[in-house]
Amino acid sequence: MSDWQPADWVLRQDGVPPPPAEPPPPQPEQTPPGEPFWGYRDLIIFAALSIPSLALGLVIVQTIILSTGIQIPGKASPLVSSQFLGYGFWFLSLYVLLRARYDRPFWSSLGWKVPWRYPLLSLFGGPALAFAIGILGSLLNTPNVNMPIQELLVDRPSVILVGLMAATLGPVCEELAFRGFLLPLLVRSFGVYLGLLLSSLPFALLHGPQYGWHWQHIVMLTLASVVFGASRLYFRSTAAATLVHAAYNLTFFVAYVLQRKEVLI
Repeated sequence: MSDWQPADWVLRQDGVPPPPAEPPPPQPEQTPPGEPFWGYRDLIIFAALSIPSLALGLVIVQTIILSTGIQIPGKASPLVSSQFLGYGFWFLSLYVLLRARYDRPFWSSLGWKVPWRYPLLSLFGGPALAFAIGILGSLLNTPNVNMPIQELLVDRPSVILVGLMAATLGPVCEELAFRGFLLPLLVRSFGVYLGLLLSSLPFALLHGPQYGWHWQHIVMLTLASVVFGASRLYFRSTAAATLVHAAYNLTFFVAYVLQRKEVLI
């Protein structure tokens, strides 16, 4: 007997050919690791949700204070509390965006990688950057500006809360937004150098009102932001850039407090 068997496509016994096999479903295109899978539409949505999120945090805190009559110690406490809630709502929206549209995780998508190489370089890079920016400020004859935040630093609880905010939540949120979400998108579109600059300009302009829009401060903020972005790319970790940013902020904050020791009494 022959071992030959009819192929699957041969007529069945009833004379009707079998239906063709359905092609396999198309596989979703995978973005290479480290590459942004989001687009500018997502960036616009995320940016547009910033003001409503911060406003919602402010409304909730003020409502609690007015309805309960609770007295939070420290002049800066209501502002810090509302910012904490506002940032939470804002990044919750980003979490939902990444999950709902792309089914991707939050932290790893934004480049939050721990540990990273040379962590001590990140830690000491922040103070070194602060000293370099301070020297540049002297060379540019940068005017002294009474920032609005200084009006809140009038008591010990406020100093502690603002210091914690400047060294923890502030850098984390700003790095996730600017170096975790914005920078990879701009680098993909314009290259490393132009991407670093374009992502640093909105960061500097966002802080411009605090410094009276003096061009010297804008230049220094832009350069500091470029270093934060370069840290994110060099260490391949948004967490590394956050540590540089936090140490940078903390250096300036400690210097300010040491000049005004009476606020700690």
